[in-house]
Amino acid sequence: MNEVRPHLDELLFSSVVGVSVESVDVADTVVRVEARTTASRAACPGCGRWSGRIHGSYLRFPRDLPTAGKFVVVSLRVRRFVCAESSCPRKTFAEQVPGAYPAVRPTDRATAIHVGLGRSRARRPGRRPDD
Repeated sequence: MNEVRPHLDELLFSSVVGVSVESVDVADTVVRVEARTTASRAACPGCGRWSGRIHGSYLRFPRDLPTAGKFVVVSLRVRRFVCAESSCPRKTFAEQVPGAYPAVRPTDRATAIHVGLGRSRARRPGRRPDD
């Protein structure tokens, strides 16, 4: 697995900037990927000021596409930062990772595949069923 690992960042997170794959565990039906963000600081969405002071972290589990007939389970560690602006109403904020959404929403890759399948299977795109 060590010879494959350098390519996993590019394969799994090619559209996501600032994410590093920490470990990969391949089981019978599941591929588990642990990843973390790598940016040293983030901009507060409330005031726009940059902060490097970390408040804590939590896991997100974005859904991704299956690979080689196995489910892919991604555990992405995302940090919360303390806003450096004392007058900002947001005291802490979570860093935003483009392409990897909060909670269990699908990744951009999975969304693109689902939208494409829906469009290809629709009989009359853009029309209501009662028309």
